[in-house]
Amino acid sequence: MAAECIRLGVAGLGRAFVLMLPTLVRHPHVQLVAAADPRPEARARFTDDFGARSYDSVEALCADPVVDAVYIATPHQFHLAHVRIAAAARKHVLVEKPMALSVEDCLAMIDAARRGGIHLIVGHSHSFGAPYLRTREMIRSGEFGALRMITAVNFTDYLYRPRRPEELDTVQGGGAIFSQAPHQVEVARLLAGRPARAIRAHASIWDRARGTEGAYTALLDFGGGLAATLTYNGHGHFDTDEFQNWTGEMGTARDPATYATARAALRGVTSPKEEAALKEKRAYGAGIGAEYARRAPLPSAHNHFGLFIASCDRADLRPMANGVMVYGDDERRLDALPPPTVPRAEVIDELFAAVVRGQTPLHSGEWGLATAEICLAILESARTGRDIPLRYQNLA
Repeated sequence: MAAECIRLGVAGLGRAFVLMLPTLVRHPHVQLVAAADPRPEARARFTDDFGARSYDSVEALCADPVVDAVYIATPHQFHLAHVRIAAAARKHVLVEKPMALSVEDCLAMIDAARRGGIHLIVGHSHSFGAPYLRTREMIRSGEFGALRMITAVNFTDYLYRPRRPEELDTVQGGGAIFSQAPHQVEVARLLAGRPARAIRAHASIWDRARGTEGAYTALLDFGGGLAATLTYNGHGHFDTDEFQNWTGEMGTARDPATYATARAALRGVTSPKEEAALKEKRAYGAGIGAEYARRAPLPSAHNHFGLFIASCDRADLRPMANGVMVYGDDERRLDALPPPTVPRAEVIDELFAAVVRGQTPLHSGEWGLATAEICLAILESARTGRDIPLRYQNLA
């Protein structure tokens, strides 16, 4: 391994990779050296863009001696198998959320990483983001007294973006609870600073044509009088970017006039195959390559995930795309953050610190297990109408 650079292999050149691409091409501590994907056109594009090797299997990618670490961005249901392959090859792992679709699979991934002697980091989620990390620092400082309540609300058009069939099937890891809830859950856990004890939630399928949960609301109990309310609605009506001065989730400006475009784009789709093809256009290799990331202007603000308010004794703290708003006893002020020079840099910063400097990562396998347990408990509570006790939070 180069002293100041991680040689990264990528497993899966789909939409998750596209979203991370601006980070990967601009971060000084990472070099893209290899990739695996079943699509020949994506592999060819990767080879052309980066002068790197490409493979048609994750096994071949992980056998490449040049690769130091693997970013696993394959569909949710393959995470366990692909982490096992990477760990057996002694490759460090950054695996996309959700970590896995069952607690048992998460535990197996942690065990594989331990046996392989590698670091396992789960992300990206928005809990890596600078505004949320700054809010955590402010809470921990004690300046505003004890943290008493966390409120999270996010409304998007998530459910009406183009999807593959399995992304609309909860059993296969589809829906808002597996793909979107990890963001809210992890930010709430980050701010709380202690393990959650139990959760009560409601979720149901509102739009039978989409076939999976697009919304949920949950009460996450951290004990000692601290709880977080988590509400997410991906049905494409109200949009909480309005609360961020129309700064989108990725830190770029949005035009309110684009209202309802997600639903409109789906109206011309007549089959699941057509919808999957529409999503394919947003994946790497299908008209999207490295130039997409290299030429794109830097975001003017940080990523965000809707409205968060951390209520302390002497202030409400509201992480935003440009800093943290402090609503104190006697003043309202912005604790500003400069725009990022590398979007989502914190993800690679944490991977680099673990792999090169031996620092224990925050977003470890145990962290990912705790999040996955809560997401699964949301579904269980919604199904049973009961509070669900949490067993694996103290490991994180």
